[in-house]
Amino acid sequence: MTRRTRRTRRTRPPLRSLFELPRRIGWRDHAIGAAVALVYAIWLGLTARSLGFPRDEGVYFRAGTDYVTWLHALWEHGQDALKQGAIDSAWSYNHEHPALMKTLFGLSWWFLHEQWHVVSDASTAYRIPAMAVAGGGLWITYLFGARAFSRRAGLVAAALLGLMPRVFFHAHLACFDVPIMTMWILCVYVHWRAQETRSLGWAIAAGLVFGLALETKHNAWILPAVLVPHALFVQRREIVHALRAGRVSIPTSLVSMAVLGPIVFLALWPYLWNDTLARIEWWVEFHLNHEYYNIEFLGRNYFGPPSPKSYLPVMVLATVPTVTLVLFAVGATDRVAVTVRRLVAWARSLGSKGSSGNRPAGDAGGDNERAERPPRDRRETDLLLALSFAVAIGPFFLPKTPIFGGTKHWLPAYPALALFAGHGFDRIVLAMRRALPDLAGARARWAEGVLVLTVIAAPLAITVHSHPFGLSSYVPIVGGTAGGATLGLNRQFWGYTTQDAAAEYLNAKAPRGATVFFDDTTWDAWGRMQEEGRVRGDLRGAGAPHEAQFALVQHELHMSEVDYSIWTALGTVNPVYVVAHDGVPIVSIYRKP
Repeated sequence: MTRRTRRTRRTRPPLRSLFELPRRIGWRDHAIGAAVALVYAIWLGLTARSLGFPRDEGVYFRAGTDYVTWLHALWEHGQDALKQGAIDSAWSYNHEHPALMKTLFGLSWWFLHEQWHVVSDASTAYRIPAMAVAGGGLWITYLFGARAFSRRAGLVAAALLGLMPRVFFHAHLACFDVPIMTMWILCVYVHWRAQETRSLGWAIAAGLVFGLALETKHNAWILPAVLVPHALFVQRREIVHALRAGRVSIPTSLVSMAVLGPIVFLALWPYLWNDTLARIEWWVEFHLNHEYYNIEFLGRNYFGPPSPKSYLPVMVLATVPTVTLVLFAVGATDRVAVTVRRLVAWARSLGSKGSSGNRPAGDAGGDNERAERPPRDRRETDLLLALSFAVAIGPFFLPKTPIFGGTKHWLPAYPALALFAGHGFDRIVLAMRRALPDLAGARARWAEGVLVLTVIAAPLAITVHSHPFGLSSYVPIVGGTAGGATLGLNRQFWGYTTQDAAAEYLNAKAPRGATVFFDDTTWDAWGRMQEEGRVRGDLRGAGAPHEAQFALVQHELHMSEVDYSIWTALGTVNPVYVVAHDGVPIVSIYRKP
């Protein structure tokens, strides 16, 4: 009997153990995160061609091409390419933003489209790095949630983050808004691991990743407001002990970020290699005093300060799936309650120490207080996630912060929101178990799986339905797309919806060689659509309505004047075609009688 038992243990199928998840987070969790990232990136890639080109993409396409041209020159000519004239001729274009993502856009275009012909559309090749980085954001969110709360919380958090319609929209684009979201949560995660392990390797990684975040977008300027207070609080005992001994103790990760971050930032942006201080000063001034663009909010057009303080909360409520916000509220409330219990227990312990001389021998009061106190999280995860969320949204309550980008400028707050939502889902599962104590084994796992699907179903349906009108779409709690229009919320910006109008009507109805006024769409975007066969190549762009046989207007509040100009120039007030989403006009096409 004993031999048979031993033999059974020895012949246990090794394949089964490969799929078992141990308590310790390890390589299998990276496999799960990578699978989530891959599925999301593939989904983005499959839906990319149905999305037109926003204004900024044309700029970044060209910048990426220029940067790769310089890299090619550096490879072939060496020192000659390092002269200031050669650098400035390639890198001066769009020096308002750091170069990391634009360089990746260009490299992807060069290798995947020009050299290897893997991708037929140049635009998709440009977009692939941003889509891959978007998948990486879900990967990091899963790992963070798995380590901080549970694998279930991490998986739900990653899914809820990817299934935000605005995140899904921006994740397609060769822009920086989703990449900085990913770099933000990556930087926060690596910093968190550095505080947990106190190892030199994680500290160096924190510095390198912070440099990459700086090189992605200027949101990274405010990351120290998250990381510095957290590191000082986590290591407060060591810092105080060192001060009492007459020494100064600074967390190694902060030193690494202060040293390596700027080095990585400068090394990856050749434009700053000459006249460094003057160019950094210009860059800072540009963003601190950024010009305003039009944005509609609650029926009013904003084109300058002061920005409405209600903008962010209303837009979050109107664009993030409601179930995600409910789970966020559940998870955040639970973590606040835990923090309050810790503070109360700490205050009681101070009182107990003060009155310890009057306590009778054998009094177990101290033991009871320790039992009431929640277990201490030496990583202070709640504080870190709260800071990550608050710092990312904080600037949008200031009156001078422009709001022209809609929700895209505070996307770095959403991973923390999703992580709290994932923890909220954990609390719901625990409540279900308490309510159904007889649920166990396979039945319990099936019930949890159904609960996951129930939570994810609505965000998935909303996100799928929003495409390709991601900026026009609003969640059902405000009435969907129609409710958003009724409330006077912005329908779009950047002129990316021309493709929908052109593909559906102009390609079919416009006579050969017709002239088209395409309103807010850039000439670069129009040319790109023609190059890739999205718009007929014989159609000619027109710079003003009176020069055109067909005129488009993208419906935004400040575009009313364009409507009037078209009516006057073309002699008609009746559009021949309207692109709509859920009955809401997005683009109207007028034809000269």
